[in-house]
Order: sequence, then structure tokens, then C-alpha cells
Amino acid sequence: MITLVLGGDVNVQGRQTPSKAFERLDPLLKGADLRFVNLEGLLDAPTAEALTSGGIDVVSCATDVTHPPAAMAGLAVLDHVKIAHCGAGANLDAAHAPAVLERSGEKVAFVAYTSLRPYGYIAQPDAPSVAQAFATTAYQPDPRVAEIPGRPPAVRTTPVPEHLERLVADVKQAKAGNDHVVVSMHWGLPGPELAEYQVAYGRAAIDAGADLVAGHGPHTIQAVEVYRGRPILYSLGNLVFDWPAMRGRHVDGLLAGCMFGAEPRLELIPVRRNADNECEPLAGEEAGKVLRYLVELSALRSTKVSVRDGIASVAGLGVGA
Repeated sequence: MITLVLGGDVNVQGRQTPSKAFERLDPLLKGADLRFVNLEGLLDAPTAEALTSGGIDVVSCATDVTHPPAAMAGLAVLDHVKIAHCGAGANLDAAHAPAVLERSGEKVAFVAYTSLRPYGYIAQPDAPSVAQAFATTAYQPDPRVAEIPGRPPAVRTTPVPEHLERLVADVKQAKAGNDHVVVSMHWGLPGPELAEYQVAYGRAAIDAGADLVAGHGPHTIQAVEVYRGRPILYSLGNLVFDWPAMRGRHVDGLLAGCMFGAEPRLELIPVRRNADNECEPLAGEEAGKVLRYLVELSALRSTKVSVRDGIASVAGLGVGA
């Protein structure tokens, strides 16, 4: 049995005491076997100090702010402080390689991808890269547009075929050599609506053998879906996030506690950045509001989420897996 805590987007900058960045979340982090977050921002010594003080074991580096080759220096910082990383590397194969951590005799492989493209970035096989899961966009006219001019089109998004094939192959290979596979996806748009490509990539990862898909990127909370008995967390929102343009915006997020084993469990605890931009757990009615919103979104994905004492529990895990 392995317990894993996952958080969403993390950006650490401008702090006088970086070692205290995760301090208010420590009670939720310290009891886990493994702790994962998505790193969205430049990686430097203060960021590494924050991550190590928070006990973070592994991070995703596949985002739209990871600009190869400059970001590769940041991977060396992670290596120096012994924090595992995935989703970016010195070449494309390295970016697709899993980060594997072992606890209690079981191995967990983490792979990470971004659907949000760094501006002007085109991957080269032998150059510093991020793992890609891009999508194409098309606009389908409303069927009544001739009658009612100006009706908005439907937005259709589809995974890039070669990216989808590579993701599926990566997950299958990771599953063949490890006990559990976690897939990290940087994707989506702010708000509750899911893009079609998110569902396509998420379900394909589960079909290929992933035990859990953890999404982030929209900076807002999105639905949980249980597909074939395994969870897709479409967006955990923001966690510790110091980017000045985000100050006071998109302040809510989720910490997910997952237990792998014969009787898998998934619980979600709401967090919020307060007026001082410090991330802390929510309680009482404020926690209830966030979790009721999650319950409503997840019900649209045919997934039952129950709430008790400020914690959401996801039903249906392991069924049909």
C-alpha cells in the first residue's frame, strides 16, 4: 500500500523565506509516502529550497513556461537536491523518460506532458525538450447559423496523433516495468469546461495502464472522472503560486490524497491562497462551497463524489479496472 499526495501548479518567487512556502500545508504533506506537484516557473535555488522544505519528492517540468534550453539548468538544480523530475530533458527521449521512485518495495513511475505549448517552441529529437501532448483545434458552425446569424461555433479539439501514440507507448512501457503509473498533464482552459482533447488524452492514458491522471494548467479546479475504475483529476488548480499576475486570482486549488493497493482510495482537500498569498487548507463552510462545486462538476462526468468534514471522497475506484 502506497500513499501519494498530489498538488497542482507551483510557482515560487520573491519570497523572503522560501523554506516556509509549504509550511501551512505540512500536516497534509508529511504523512504521505510520495509527494508530487507541477512546477510552473523558473527553477532556481529558492524554488529548490521551498520544494525540499515541503518534502516534495517528484515534480513535473512539462509546462508552457519551460523554455528549452534555458530551463535545462533548472533540472541540474533538481538533481542536486535529489528531487525527481519528469516531462523535460536534454533531448526528446529524456523528456519522455519516467521518474521512478520506490516505497515499501513498490515502484511508482511518473510521466508528464504538456498540451500548452511554450511560445515558438518546436521539439527537436536531439535538443532540450519537453514532452508534448498537443491538440488541433477546429470550429464547427452551429447547425442553425443560417437562421440565426452569429450563433457561436462548437470548438472541437483532437490530440495530435503522433503525440497520442507516444504517450500511449510511454505509459505501456512504464507500466510493464513498475507497479504503478501516474500521468501528469498540463492542459485545459480556465473555468469548468473540459476541452475534448483532455478527455481523449486522459482516457487513453488509463486505457494504456495508468493508475491515475493528474491535470493542471487551467489555474482553476475542474472535474474528477472515474474511468475504468481509475481517476482522472482534470485540474487540481493552483497550490503555492507566487507569480505576480496571479496575485488574488484563481486562489482555490485541491490537494489529492491517493492510496494505491487492493482497495484504492482518493480524497481531495480544498486549499486557498489567503490575502498574504500563503496557501492553506480550507475548513468549514468555505471548504464546503469548493467541494460542492467539485461534486457538481464531477457528476457531469458520471462520477460520484461525497463530502464529509471538509474532505471529498471519490467513489467507484477499482470497479472495472
